[in-house]
Amino acid sequence: MSLAEKENSGQVPKKKISLSKTKDRIAAYCAYQERCISEVRTKLEELGLDPSQMDPMVGKLIEEGFLNEERYAEAFVRGRFSVKKWGKIRIRQELKMREIPEDTIVRALKLIDGDDYLSVLRYLAERKLKLTEDANPLKRKAKVQRFLLFRGFENDLIRDVVEQLMKDPS
Repeated sequence: MSLAEKENSGQVPKKKISLSKTKDRIAAYCAYQERCISEVRTKLEELGLDPSQMDPMVGKLIEEGFLNEERYAEAFVRGRFSVKKWGKIRIRQELKMREIPEDTIVRALKLIDGDDYLSVLRYLAERKLKLTEDANPLKRKAKVQRFLLFRGFENDLIRDVVEQLMKDPS
């Protein structure tokens, strides 16, 4: 593809930047917020780094403390649970998509307090029940359960909480 074709197609040819400049930019990228290795690799590709130079660069970032998947997973779990009110299933799926090791995911998920988890689930169920306008109680219940499943909560917990709320909507 010629330069004229790239200009017409909307693609901008990537400029190669020096290795030291790339290291500085990726270090700043990691220092801004917690990152995982897959995010850093994607960013290095965007910066035009040669694939053979990626592993040493990632290794250096880990060695210098800019990159730590344990820390990333813990921050991810805390944020997604407390801010976005996601359940453990959805958080686990998102971390797997980011290629975080299973043992790291398990340790990070243990940070969620069981009582807090149930109170968030109950809060979301109550709120969704109030907002769901359907005369048929079975349809209403199904909508609430689907909403909570999408949020990533476990089916047995959802069933228990929704059954309790349908019996005693206090």
